[in-house]
Amino acid sequence: MSSTLDAFVRSWPSEPWLVASLLLSAGIYYRGWRILRRRDASRWSAWRLASFFGGLFAIFLALASPLEPFATLLLQIHMVQHLLLMMVAPPLIWLSAPMFPLVRGLPTAIRTVWVAPLLRSRPLQRLFSRLTHPLVAWPIYVGVTWFWHAPRFYEVALTDERWHLVEHVVFTAAALLFWYPVVRPHPSRPSWSPWLLFPYLLLADVQNTVLAAWLTFSSRVIYPHYENGPRIAGITALDDQAAAGVIMWVPGSIAFLLPLFIIALKLMRGTSPSPNRIRATRQTASPRRELSAAALLPILNQTAHLQSTNRFDLLRAPLLGALLRWRHSRPLLQTIVALLAVAVIVDGLLGPQVSPLNLAGVLPWIHWRGLVILGLLVAGNLFCMACPFTLPRSLARRFWQPTRRWPRVLKNKWLAVALVALFLWSYEAFALWDSPWLTAWIALAYFAAALVVDAFFAGASFCKYVCPIGQFNFVQSLASPLEVSVREPSVCTACTTKECIRGSATLPGCEMGLFQPRKAGNLDCTFCLDCVHVCPHENIGVLAVVPAATLWSDRFRAGVGRLSARPDVAALALVLVFGAFANAAGMVAPVLNWQDKLRATAGSASPLAMTTLFYALAIVALPTITVFLAAYFSRILSDGRTRTSALAARYAFALIPLGFAMWIAHYSFHFFTSWEAIIPAAQRFGGDLGVDFLGPPEWICACCRPAAAWVLRFEFLALGVGLLGTLYTVLRIAESRASCTRRAIGAAAPWGLLAIALYASGVWILLQPMQMRGTLPADAAVIAQNEAQP
Repeated sequence: MSSTLDAFVRSWPSEPWLVASLLLSAGIYYRGWRILRRRDASRWSAWRLASFFGGLFAIFLALASPLEPFATLLLQIHMVQHLLLMMVAPPLIWLSAPMFPLVRGLPTAIRTVWVAPLLRSRPLQRLFSRLTHPLVAWPIYVGVTWFWHAPRFYEVALTDERWHLVEHVVFTAAALLFWYPVVRPHPSRPSWSPWLLFPYLLLADVQNTVLAAWLTFSSRVIYPHYENGPRIAGITALDDQAAAGVIMWVPGSIAFLLPLFIIALKLMRGTSPSPNRIRATRQTASPRRELSAAALLPILNQTAHLQSTNRFDLLRAPLLGALLRWRHSRPLLQTIVALLAVAVIVDGLLGPQVSPLNLAGVLPWIHWRGLVILGLLVAGNLFCMACPFTLPRSLARRFWQPTRRWPRVLKNKWLAVALVALFLWSYEAFALWDSPWLTAWIALAYFAAALVVDAFFAGASFCKYVCPIGQFNFVQSLASPLEVSVREPSVCTACTTKECIRGSATLPGCEMGLFQPRKAGNLDCTFCLDCVHVCPHENIGVLAVVPAATLWSDRFRAGVGRLSARPDVAALALVLVFGAFANAAGMVAPVLNWQDKLRATAGSASPLAMTTLFYALAIVALPTITVFLAAYFSRILSDGRTRTSALAARYAFALIPLGFAMWIAHYSFHFFTSWEAIIPAAQRFGGDLGVDFLGPPEWICACCRPAAAWVLRFEFLALGVGLLGTLYTVLRIAESRASCTRRAIGAAAPWGLLAIALYASGVWILLQPMQMRGTLPADAAVIAQNEAQP
């Protein structure tokens, strides 16, 4: 026997009383379950038995397996123990509806003499009802969690076996109280609204995240016991503590969010009546009617296509609204951004070819990307509104009006998909971020492509079918809070001239082919506001919407059609979702080390070949395989009639909020840690032009500042909200397509698992050291600053 196996076998603790108690409980439950199953097989199905046994097995793993002795050596093992006792065993036990089987499985004498009087006791019933009320169970659970994770009490539990046992008993009892209102096992009849479970689980996840982040990112060892103990496999106490925090963070969030997802689906399907309805049902003995999603979700069910009388309208905001309503506001914004683009091009071609010293190495890759993604987060497609690349063609069209139509074979997003994938690959393959010269030529190519394409073809063909930046903005803006939309649909119904699409004698209509009364979402909308300026009724505004709400329905959309009938748009969304994770992963140390090792193993393989392999796997092979598998199992677990490709095309859009969140987390990190890099680059550029009022370059600003603690919290917050948005969108799509709750859950489950897997990978990426770009190393910045001083 190997030493490792021998150590593993010998590490099993001797817990005869615990094992005997678990076996006795299992026997009693099984006996009662068999009796009840003969009377009602549908209620007492095999999955309830499996659930009870699974809960007992989780307790066995936590307390009577090698996890118990190793918990005193590794904090991450101890954390696994706590997860089993607090997030696995209790919900499984409650899912088995244990009260009736356990009572029925007891010997008759014990059941009638001892147990039945206790169960009939009104004081005990009232006490249990109060303890399991969400407003009581939540503070008990949170208080117990934080109390025992306080260093002083955690150390006591580690050094004293009796207190360690007390800790586990208290953990399990508090968790049983916490999960009871979530599961609501038969025959519970709560008097509170099930909607209370939404803040109940969300706030539980928030406190779990805070505690996990404290463990993960602390710069010191919180529990000295693990620092003083023997180290296993060379794991330092600090690394062990960080791993424990991640274990608490990711599986813990899943444990809270997964039931929230299922509860929301059941509520939308009308399977959980409110307390008032329960009382009404008892009084009238009438059958319960199903609740519609619209009745249950009066707020979230309001998409961007409903009456907008009370919605926020950016065009009616003081000052800013007046500026945007001004006909020349967009050309003004375009001119300002075009001047910045000219500066980038000039400096990129003629300036120093060191990215932190050059505007072309700083402004596009740090500030432009950061501001674009933050603009999409707080407003909408602001960059396309101020896009400088279409300014020359707008000026040229004063003298030349093209009449050719864009080729029918290219009236889709497949060309855009290829160009977006090419851009993501070339960014890493040619280190565009580190080449001001290439950056300048890319900007020139954009100006030339927009001018040439729109000189030959009518409308905004470059924006709609070609521009990779525009496609990025279109997809991400589907999760933005503002949308160009009609204010009053009835006004559009009465309108006979339809200037919003046809234009007028002096002003153009929508060149993207978006007919406002039938427009839904921001897809293909550049926020040019041409429709606003040409509408004679002033019936178009920039209105507030529920972010990502447009993804919930499959209605016909002007200029787009139905999302389920657009595999090209779905492919674009998938490339950008998986591209978000690939783009960030390409900058973290483990992935870079993996590429180096792979290149060394391959011998003559070039960095270009490794980058090509990485992106082929990340944005082509991985989304193809995972999405196909999710769609396949979604079809199997639902009605089985819809084609796999059709399901993939429809559910692909549900991943957009999570992809958007990853872009936010990644780009905001670079922006928040390196925003000062523009100062010395602008000062140097001004000095080269003879403009001295900016002063000498402050090269110390070209070094990225250490990331503040709040930056990582912001990243995780964005990623968590993105996961919630994706899970909810999956839920809404499944609910709209399925005929019953069971099929809706089956259809949604594979996509929920895929979203959780992407979320977990995003958490892992954000926890890794990330390569800084467009900045000087600290020592180089200090040297440059000293040399610049007189």
